[in-house]
Amino acid sequence: MKILILGAGQVGSTVAYSLAREEANDITVVDRNAELLQDLQERLDIRTVHGHAAHPAVLHEAGAQNADMVVAVTDSDETNMIACQVCYTLYRTPTKIARVRAAEYLNTPQLFSQDALPIDMLISPEQLVVDYIRRLIQYPGALQVLDFAGGRVRLVAVQAFYGGALVGQELRTLRSHIPDVHTRVAAIYRRGQPIMPRGDTIIEADDEVFFIAPRADIRAVINELRKLDRPVRRIIIAGGGNIGVRLASALESTHQVKLIERNRERARAISEQLDKTVVLSGDAADEELLVEENIEATDVFCAVTNDEEANILSSMLAKRLGARKVLALINRPSYVDLVQSGDIDIAISPQQITIGALLTHIRRGDVVVVHSLRRGAAEAIEAIAHGTPESSRVVGRTVEEIPLPPGATIGAIVRGDEVMIAHHDTRIEADDHVILFLVDRKHVRDVERLFQVDAALD
Repeated sequence: MKILILGAGQVGSTVAYSLAREEANDITVVDRNAELLQDLQERLDIRTVHGHAAHPAVLHEAGAQNADMVVAVTDSDETNMIACQVCYTLYRTPTKIARVRAAEYLNTPQLFSQDALPIDMLISPEQLVVDYIRRLIQYPGALQVLDFAGGRVRLVAVQAFYGGALVGQELRTLRSHIPDVHTRVAAIYRRGQPIMPRGDTIIEADDEVFFIAPRADIRAVINELRKLDRPVRRIIIAGGGNIGVRLASALESTHQVKLIERNRERARAISEQLDKTVVLSGDAADEELLVEENIEATDVFCAVTNDEEANILSSMLAKRLGARKVLALINRPSYVDLVQSGDIDIAISPQQITIGALLTHIRRGDVVVVHSLRRGAAEAIEAIAHGTPESSRVVGRTVEEIPLPPGATIGAIVRGDEVMIAHHDTRIEADDHVILFLVDRKHVRDVERLFQVDAALD
């Protein structure tokens, strides 16, 4: 697939890194910053073009006339939208994805259509991060909470702790512990290495366990792996940018929310925009301010400023002063694992959250949801089974009959309104939504081929 990436910033670079690792992709990156392009070209086997991402001559030089997809992720909403318009008008580019941040645009959906601005998919990394954090707050104790089938099924990552009922027990005992709960353990990571779960696998303390369950059963499963944390009530948000304000707005009706913003005028404007949130003007890394605002009674401290070093420092300080859980927004992938093993409970990577939404449009077969996991090493996929037993490699077959690649497991199947946890004898039917976990993303192409229909045999 020929993919044109406009913008070599944090999001664009992450997309390039992720897609360039797949041999089937031919990547070209456009940016006005020659240094960023040089750095990418030294690290990746891609083509780069220096210039303005929306100028027709630059797009032509980049090969837009032959591109299957354009991913416009510059730091300018207007540039991204115009670039998609130019690609459609001049070249009828089949798939056009644009990063749009401003709520004024996002709240006017009639702007985006083939008759207006021809954009097939809008990406708002800020909103994706807000939704991600909200799910983490909804399930205290979870490291990740990812939606499938419109939220009816979720993949949850939990670190097993001493005291959890299942710790030290074989996985096959899970059903006897919670007989009325439907779940399947999709993968286990022990000291960073994946373990394929079997019935005789014993859960150890500190294992990172990924399980799939219907939304209603998630709390019960978490409780088997660790003592269930009390619900979140008091939240402090550090940073009054797009993410901080959107997060406060989403949480203030159900939680006690305080927001700390350094810029006094910005803080005043935010206070007029939000209804119930207490907005404070100050430095989130100011120990006196945190103590004065009862940080020791705070359930979640969430640092989402544009400065990742400030996020790290303020989160570490908040944890030392008694905050129950701290979350920090971190852009550099190399920092994520480094800080998450220390005082910071969860490091949030906007790029990894965003890449999943983009991969959904790149995967072959009818793939409707993709989540990138473990810094891009693993993936969780929701694919739709099509065809007949004669034309499909999955329809009409039981889970044990499907030739899954190494490290791939089928966790759940959604059939209409019914959620079924997959077992070896579960049979897949046409139009089923099949949720898979891959510990090694290099086998993604094998999974895609499984879900492609051989039209000649249909």
